[in-house]
Amino acid sequence: MKLRTKWFGIGLVIVILAAGLVAFFFETQSRPKKPVNTIHVACVGDSITNGTEYPDDLWMMLGANYTVGNFGVGGATVSLQSGNSYMNQSEFRNAEDFMPNIVVIMLGTNDAYSSRQQNTDNFINDYKALIGGFQALSTKPKIWIVVPPPIFIDNLGPDNTILVKDIIPRIDQTATELGLPTIDVYSQLVNHPEYFWDGVHPNNQGAKIIASEIYGVIV
Repeated sequence: MKLRTKWFGIGLVIVILAAGLVAFFFETQSRPKKPVNTIHVACVGDSITNGTEYPDDLWMMLGANYTVGNFGVGGATVSLQSGNSYMNQSEFRNAEDFMPNIVVIMLGTNDAYSSRQQNTDNFINDYKALIGGFQALSTKPKIWIVVPPPIFIDNLGPDNTILVKDIIPRIDQTATELGLPTIDVYSQLVNHPEYFWDGVHPNNQGAKIIASEIYGVIV
C-alpha cells in the first residue's frame, strides 16, 4: 500500500510538471515577437521627462520596432554652473551607454530661474557640450532639441518670462548653429494651462501632446 501511494505521488508530480511545461510553451508561443534590433530612442530632460508619461506614451505610439529610454533628471539644467547640470548626472552616462539611434533633448526649464540668469551667457556653449557628447557616439544618433513647454505658475522657481526672453532664443540659436531640428511643444501648449497639474509639469493630457509632437517628427 505504501509503495503504491509513493508511486502515485511521483506520477502526480510528473503530470503537474508536464502540464506546466505545456502551458509555458503555449504562452511563449502566443507572445508577440519583438524585433531583435530595435531603434533606441533616448529621452533626455528634467522632471518634465522623468516625472510625466510622455516617454511611455511615445513608446506606445512608435510601437515594437522601437525601445524608448527615459533618462530624465528632476531639476536638471543645461548650465554647467548651476550645480545640477545634466552632464554631471549619472543618467547622462546611462543615456550614452543606451547607445541611442535617436536622442530627444528637452531641457531649459530649470535654467529659467532668476537666480541663474548669470549663467545664461554660457548656455549655448554648455548646450553644445551636452549635445556633443551624444554626437560622439558610434551610433551617430539623430538629435532633436525640444523647446520646453510654458510655465504657467512661477512659485516653483522657473519663470516663464525668463524662459521666453532668455532661454528659448538660446535654444533656437544652439539648434541653428549645430544644424539640428527643433520640436516646439511650447507653442502647442501655451494656450492650455489646464494640461498642467501644477503650472509647470504637464498632466497626462499634456504629456500625450508632447509625445504626439515628438512622434510626428520621428516618423
